[in-house]
Amino acid sequence: MSVEIITLGCRLNTYESEVMRAKATEAGLQNTIIVNTCAVTGEAVRQARQSIRRARRENPDAQIVVTGCAVQTDPEAFADMPEVDRVLGNADKLEASSYAIDVPQTRVLVNDIMSVRETASHLVAGFDGRARAFVQVQNGCDHRCTFCIIPYGRGPSRSVPAGAVVDDIKRLVQQGVREIVLTGVDITSYGSDLPGTPKLGRLVDQILRLVPDLPRLRLSSLDVAECDAQLVELAMHAPRLMPHLHLSLQAGHDMILKRMKRRHTTAQAVDFCVMLRARRPEIVFGADLIAGFPTETDEMFASTLQHVRDCGLTYLHVFPFSARERTPAARMPQVNGALIKARAGALRTLGAEMLSDHLATLDGREVELLVEQDLIGRSPTYAPVKLSTAQQAGSIVRARVTGFDRHFAYAEAA
Repeated sequence: MSVEIITLGCRLNTYESEVMRAKATEAGLQNTIIVNTCAVTGEAVRQARQSIRRARRENPDAQIVVTGCAVQTDPEAFADMPEVDRVLGNADKLEASSYAIDVPQTRVLVNDIMSVRETASHLVAGFDGRARAFVQVQNGCDHRCTFCIIPYGRGPSRSVPAGAVVDDIKRLVQQGVREIVLTGVDITSYGSDLPGTPKLGRLVDQILRLVPDLPRLRLSSLDVAECDAQLVELAMHAPRLMPHLHLSLQAGHDMILKRMKRRHTTAQAVDFCVMLRARRPEIVFGADLIAGFPTETDEMFASTLQHVRDCGLTYLHVFPFSARERTPAARMPQVNGALIKARAGALRTLGAEMLSDHLATLDGREVELLVEQDLIGRSPTYAPVKLSTAQQAGSIVRARVTGFDRHFAYAEAA
């Protein structure tokens, strides 16, 4: 074994894991497992610790390096684990010097993330066996949502200059990548720290204009309150910007949104979805939603269920509320754990219904699929489609949908 990466959490972690793999491999590391952790919920931290213990059991002679947001926010807890050989902070994990084998390395290397003021562009050569690549355009967050520990793991918002982003995407397209996903912690805050304070819409426009050979561009999670006019216009009209937007909504009741310290109202979220769907009828939306936020009543939760329908959401990422130490929400009146679990289950059930409804709209239609595996592809709306015959991974094929169930559409290549 040379370098193995165990990735937990968000798309940004997925991207950064590839950067770490490249730097560790270039440094000549051998027999090393790097665990890239997540801290978004208490359950995510528990899974990180569980993954570390499993890695040690299965690889008793390997070096185990642990990094990521859970480490950044509580390095001592991971340094105290007997299974762990090294602990790296979020800034340090992307530095080649952290993996150098010809110099002594500190066992715990976690610097003050709040002092980081620059996000370098880290070129990823491509993802082996994957049809798409993630490109980091932003990191960190300047907002302080009351439930969120991530700013303490990622530091302040900082952006990658557009020229570096475009150059990275050009290289990836030349290597055969057919779909790029722009990722970050709060990508709609893109550009606030750059000269001239360009917005995300300007970056997307530059990518589409300057990389004409890129077939597909997607965006990771968007804050409705921060979407600029140019971005909205492109979402409505640019055919290579996929008609699938994932929104950071979190709740569907205005009082809960206020207590979360979110920056949008339920009406603004609904209006956003209705406006885009009116101009681009095929567009679909996903959303992050938290079940059982402190003080949430049955009536408030019912409003969130209705909000899913009012926005016409297709893909739901449901998070049972988890109190994170050092956050204001941890000091608010908590909802019973069993009730949180039940509400999360109700949201997931509704999400499955909404996805099934979308898959039904594809029945009998011809769709363009990006093949992820031999028999699995994704439509422009990110619908999962199973093909009747194997196709080359990474290729874009046209197929006719012949049926569907609650999880997949089924199609035959045209």
